Amino acid sequence: MKLSEIANILGGEIIGSADIVISNLAKIEEAKEGDITFLANLKYKKNIKSTNASAIIIGKNIDIKEFDQRTEPISIIRVEDPYMSFLRLIDTFYPPPELPQKGIHPSCVIAKSASIGKDVSIGAFVFIGERCKIGDGVILYPGTVLHSDVKIGNETIIYSNTTIREFCEVGNRVIIHSGTVIGSDGFGFIQTDTGKNAKIPQRGTVIIKDDVEIGANCAIDRATIGQTVIEEGVKLDNLIHVAHNVTIGAHTVIAAQSGISGSTKVGKHCAIGGQVGLTGHITIADKTSIGAQSGVPKSITEEGKTYFGYPAREIHETWRIEGALRQLPELLYEFRKLQKRLEDLEKYFHK
Repeated sequence: MKLSEIANILGGEIIGSADIVISNLAKIEEAKEGDITFLANLKYKKNIKSTNASAIIIGKNIDIKEFDQRTEPISIIRVEDPYMSFLRLIDTFYPPPELPQKGIHPSCVIAKSASIGKDVSIGAFVFIGERCKIGDGVILYPGTVLHSDVKIGNETIIYSNTTIREFCEVGNRVIIHSGTVIGSDGFGFIQTDTGKNAKIPQRGTVIIKDDVEIGANCAIDRATIGQTVIEEGVKLDNLIHVAHNVTIGAHTVIAAQSGISGSTKVGKHCAIGGQVGLTGHITIADKTSIGAQSGVPKSITEEGKTYFGYPAREIHETWRIEGALRQLPELLYEFRKLQKRLEDLEKYFHK
């Protein structure tokens, strides 16, 4: 594809040759001749003078002196948003895989009381239980299991070997990746007089609202009673555990290996890094950011703050503590020197 065609797709302005042929997309540090790359984060501008890309997408109002240090010419497309423009090109150069054909594979087991919408694609060895309701345009990849009374909204995609337990509801345009379990029993036990752990019945459900995406091998537990709720537009990475009666607010994003304990309420538009742990029965305010590997033992009540560390503190406080900790070895050394001098002085005056 000629660079001029790419510029037309992006609505960008070309500086340099418009006739060069672009065959691939690449990161700036890995690009080769014939590739187009982009610069959105200025910390990578040092790579401009060495990249082998034939063209680069940059912002309209960026003045970068590194272009003057190049020995080989490179064509430029200036756009409003380099990152979003580059993402638009992904589908152009790498079209998404074809969706499976519409229809129901003969190996499926579908209860007679189930309701199946129009234009669905239901793959091999899918199980659909009693009274399930499947919306229009749904895709169920092979090996999906839906227990009784499950509801799936329109145009939802559920990848292979996903299990959705009884009475759970999934909204429209949801994507659930392979190996995830929706509606597993919450972790609830009570110790009896004999010292045994008796299981607390888990009779609630899970509600997943529209436009949610859930990564591979996640576990979202059903409520003890009531609902575990994943609100509209939430994005969950792989290997996340959401415990019973949790609510995750709309458009929150959570990275891999995080765990949210029972009855915790996470606000809207939060960003939670990987391997974060939230204790149970707390509330996280809207627009909170929590850094990776943080442990949150109590509620966060003020919106828009960033927390980090174990236990998680507001990030500026964490930085001060970490800065002080780095000085501890030297401070300890100086303390021991002073302690030795004090001991010597005491010996001198007590002769």
